[in-house]
Amino acid sequence: MTSARVNEQPFFTAVSGSARQLFQLLKCINFAQKAQVRITEEGLRFTVEESRVIQGIAFLEKTLFTSYNFSPRPGSQAEDDEVDDTAVFQISLTALLETLQIFGFNEGRDRWASRDSAYGGVTGSLARGGPDAAFENRTLGMTSMCQLSYAAKGEPLCIVLKEAGVTTTCEMVTYEPEDQDEIPLQRDALAQKIIMRSSWLHDAINELASTSPSRLTIAASPSAPYFTLSSKGALGSATIEFSNDQQLLETFHVPERTVNTYKYSLVRAASRAMAIASKVSIRGDEQGVLSLQFMIEVEEGRVSFIDFRFVPFLPEEGEGDEDDEDDED
Repeated sequence: MTSARVNEQPFFTAVSGSARQLFQLLKCINFAQKAQVRITEEGLRFTVEESRVIQGIAFLEKTLFTSYNFSPRPGSQAEDDEVDDTAVFQISLTALLETLQIFGFNEGRDRWASRDSAYGGVTGSLARGGPDAAFENRTLGMTSMCQLSYAAKGEPLCIVLKEAGVTTTCEMVTYEPEDQDEIPLQRDALAQKIIMRSSWLHDAINELASTSPSRLTIAASPSAPYFTLSSKGALGSATIEFSNDQQLLETFHVPERTVNTYKYSLVRAASRAMAIASKVSIRGDEQGVLSLQFMIEVEEGRVSFIDFRFVPFLPEEGEGDEDDEDDED
């Protein structure tokens, strides 16, 4: 950091009483190495994408932190004298997660240590304890302080971790942001909106894995069968149906039948969020874009949201149907 910046107030500082809480939320979108970070007055927005067909967005609201200071100033992100109210940069998400867990995990308490590695290390203990249990102090097994700070454009993201009298300071390199457009969801032209317990969606996605599928077909209809997930792969085919029972589907708004297909491995990338969330809102627009928005209960009765967007699979002209393609795979 240059001497001119030493006496300046950092662009951003925040303190959290739980490094593990931040780790668990950001781990939900850990399907690519880099994340784009946007710092605003309202909180931190982490966006991860892959090949423009999947996006994962974790928004850490300022209420998740015990203190949150945001001090935009002229020249922080813009080259003119206007005050910019955001800071945008890229970081290594892999390195950030390694930093947040630098004090280690207690395997006996860690809900991600698992024999079920194919689904991101989610164990049956989560189902027994409930999704909110993943964030209880007893479960987290650590009382730590995590401070984040960002001095100015081009400076490192500084992370200070304190636990049991031990302090660790890490400076993470920040990179120039990329042009990153959000996968558009036409909220005024939704073809379906379904809200259900996230654990049921998680169980269904896991059940379909037995066929080693390459595609996942999601169908919704105002009449039976109301909501179905189907897959076909090298080991066979499977279909899971959900009835339109309010105890099962809390919200069900489907004006007409819709059927869309997505790459199974991409949807499965959201399985960690499915496992720890209490509810999921399944929305799809008329273009077939799928949004899975997860409500995750954190400490002190607060909630946080993780949003995944998926672009539908569109076969090229002259390409065989899904069954033929799966057989070739």
